[in-house]
Amino acid sequence: MNETSKPETEKSEPLQRLGEIGLSNFAPYLMNRIMGRYNADLRQEMTGLGLTTPKMRALAVLSVIDALPISELAVYAVVEQSTLSRSLDQLASDGMVRRDPDPNDSRVTRIGITDAGRATLDQLWPSMAQSYAQMFKDIPAEERQAFVTTLQKMLKNIRKHDF
Repeated sequence: MNETSKPETEKSEPLQRLGEIGLSNFAPYLMNRIMGRYNADLRQEMTGLGLTTPKMRALAVLSVIDALPISELAVYAVVEQSTLSRSLDQLASDGMVRRDPDPNDSRVTRIGITDAGRATLDQLWPSMAQSYAQMFKDIPAEERQAFVTTLQKMLKNIRKHDF
């Protein structure tokens, strides 16, 4: 028998099943629940402003990082590129975003937020900020920062892009 076994230090624990971990201890489930609630809390106001979750995410990202290529905007906004393209068509027709050619690559279109898009996001921002604050209610600042730092590390562990 010529099998080589892993040294004791390299042996991994047996894989736990979801039922053993439990939904209340499974981070992806908890993150989805939190984001689902956040989006649901904003849905009525977004609808009144002519926004959907993908549109809101695009405007929010563009308010911070303007003039992104569509492919990068899709990553930052966490929206499938095909869904984002439809949303951008609607935002452009509503005058909330503009499409500009990339000065260095004629194949690339950059998306920028317009004053109208910024104004719409500014109307939604108080509700976004309130929902965000509610998530961290009764959580001390140092725990909040530790949580955000952990999320940043997790994103770095799983990301496929350099941004």
